[in-house]
Amino acid sequence: MRGQLRYLTQQGFDVLLSSAPGKELHVASCEEGVRAIPIPIARRISLGKDLYVLVHLFMLMRRLRPTITNVSTPKAGLLGGLAAWLNGVPCRVYTLRGLRWESASGMSRLALLIAERIACQCADVVICVSESLRNAAVKAGVVDRERTRVFRSGSSNGVEEFRFVPTKERQQKAAQIRRELNIPTDAPVMGFAGRLTCDKGIPELYEAHRILRQEFPSLRLMLVGDYEEGDGLPFATRKSIELDPSVIRTGFVDDPSDFYHVFDVVAFPSRREGFPNTILEAHASGKPVVAARATGTVDAIIDGVSGFLVPLGDVKALAEKVATLLGNPTLATGMGAAGRARVLREYKPESIWKALAEEYFELLQARDIPLPIPEISPWDLASSGDTVSR
Repeated sequence: MRGQLRYLTQQGFDVLLSSAPGKELHVASCEEGVRAIPIPIARRISLGKDLYVLVHLFMLMRRLRPTITNVSTPKAGLLGGLAAWLNGVPCRVYTLRGLRWESASGMSRLALLIAERIACQCADVVICVSESLRNAAVKAGVVDRERTRVFRSGSSNGVEEFRFVPTKERQQKAAQIRRELNIPTDAPVMGFAGRLTCDKGIPELYEAHRILRQEFPSLRLMLVGDYEEGDGLPFATRKSIELDPSVIRTGFVDDPSDFYHVFDVVAFPSRREGFPNTILEAHASGKPVVAARATGTVDAIIDGVSGFLVPLGDVKALAEKVATLLGNPTLATGMGAAGRARVLREYKPESIWKALAEEYFELLQARDIPLPIPEISPWDLASSGDTVSR
């Protein structure tokens, strides 16, 4: 959401950010120039704690009386959406960033479906971050199509391409990272950025790496990210990753932009997505991507143009397409360039911010609520003096 909240304040909104406490919340508050209130919410389900959070959110909204609420993620979407509905918030928005139930089964899947349906029913508008995500949500019956929106070509916030542009300085930084991690200059690198979980397809990724090593003995698999307790890897997979000298784990990094320039190919076998930022960032860096054909992911790659899409869970197909790119640098460079061109053309953050603000304006107008007054700089006042004076 970098830049989005600051933009909304410039449009005249008084923005309050609420999330779990921690460094990320503090940094976002400072960088975006908005107020922040921490709430004791956690990713994992806990009925007692979740009920406490619901009461906490209800009382917070009762005290603040917001005009608009925008809630997101399954847990916050449900609890925040209920709190907003119970308080009669005039304009209620739910930003749907993925369908967690897609990779669940049994009672867990049913519970997640019900929670998603409740969250959507509590909202006046459901913003879907990709077209395929909207189609999946409508097909599952969690929301009616007429209440959904997809901004521009999708994504949560576009991508700040200047952070990833392949400059000479970034190439030098990538070379430095290779030296620090003892990666030979001629060793190809298959990269992944994200959480090291089953949902992200890490077991399939590692198996594909083992297959690829037979054809590319010097291949390195670089995993930029860290494990997550809520969706841990199988013991055998995690142990193999940690003992394999051809696998490089960086752990969590605040800014992965330099690491994309170490990669030759980005592999992204995630089993479910809303719209993967990793692919946008890889394309912004000029890198081709091989990814599983999951919801959300199919919107981020033009198959055969900016990368390849393979069937979900198909390790052999994943390895074959990565091998195609590693064995044909010209093809890889062309696909990376095509991905970057698309990012520049379709995924500018400002277009997402503007569409969101326009959606808020429409909701306010429909309820006869006065629109916010955008900030006006002294230069704007000077250049439009006659108009302002009237």
